Amino acid sequence: MTAAGRTVVVTGAGSGIGRDIALSFAAEGCTVIINDVRLDAAEQVGGEIEASGGTAVAHGGDVADEASIQSLSRLARRQSAPVDVLVNNAGLADSLTPTIEQELGDWQRVVDVCLRGTYLCSRQFAKDFFLPQARGRIVNIASIAGVVGLPMRNAYSASKAAIVMMTRTMAAEWAGRGITVNAVAPGYIRTPMLDALVAAGRLDEAVLRRRIPAGHLGEPHNISAAVLFLSSDAAGYINGVSLPVDGGWCAYGAAGDAFALDGA
Repeated sequence: MTAAGRTVVVTGAGSGIGRDIALSFAAEGCTVIINDVRLDAAEQVGGEIEASGGTAVAHGGDVADEASIQSLSRLARRQSAPVDVLVNNAGLADSLTPTIEQELGDWQRVVDVCLRGTYLCSRQFAKDFFLPQARGRIVNIASIAGVVGLPMRNAYSASKAAIVMMTRTMAAEWAGRGITVNAVAPGYIRTPMLDALVAAGRLDEAVLRRRIPAGHLGEPHNISAAVLFLSSDAAGYINGVSLPVDGGWCAYGAAGDAFALDGA
C-alpha cells in the first residue's frame, strides 16, 4: 500500500474498528497518533503497537469539543514528522428506541460526535497540516446507515449521510491542493458493540446473516484494508467517494423469500 513511514491520526481508536485501523497502520510501519474519549483505552492500544515494535502516541479527548481537537493537533505537531493521514472514525450509535421515545439530548450527542467531530477534525488538520504542506489524506468512516433506511437510527443515519456529502464537498474544495477526502461505509461488522447487542437479545445474528448477500458479518480488518488503500499512493486519483464495505448489503434489492425462483 506504500503507507510505510507515514504519520497517521485515528480518532475513536480505543476499541472496535478504530483499534483495528490503528494496528493495521502500525503494521505498515506508520507512526500512529491514537485519539479516544477514554485516554486509558487509547494508551492500551498504543501499548499494543509499541509492544510489537511500532510507534504510537495516545491522546484522550472528545472529538465534539474544539479545544480537544486543537490539543490533538498540538500533540501531532510535536512529533518528528507531519501528519499525512487523518482517519475520522470516532462515532456514537443511537439507542435503538422508537422515534417518539428518543430524547433530544441523546439525538444531539450522536450528531455532535459523528458529524461535528468529523468536521472539526477535518478542518483542524487541513488547516494545520494538509493545506500548508499541499498533501494529505482524509478518510471518513461513514456507514450503510447513511445510504439506506434503518428504523430508529435517526441521529446516526442523518449524521452518516451528512458525512458522505461532507466528504464530497471537502474533496471538491481541496482536490487541487493535493488533498484527497474519501469515506468508507461499513455494513454490519463484528465488534464488541455488535456482540453486546446480540448477547442482550437486541439483535438476531442469524436473521442478519440471511440479509447480507455474502452470508456473514464483516470483520474489522475488512474496513482497515479499505482505509489503508484510500490512504495509499495507489488511491491518489480517487477523491470524494464513499466506498461501501458491506458484503453486498446496499446492492441487494431482492424481495427475500417472497419469490420461489427456478434454479435458486
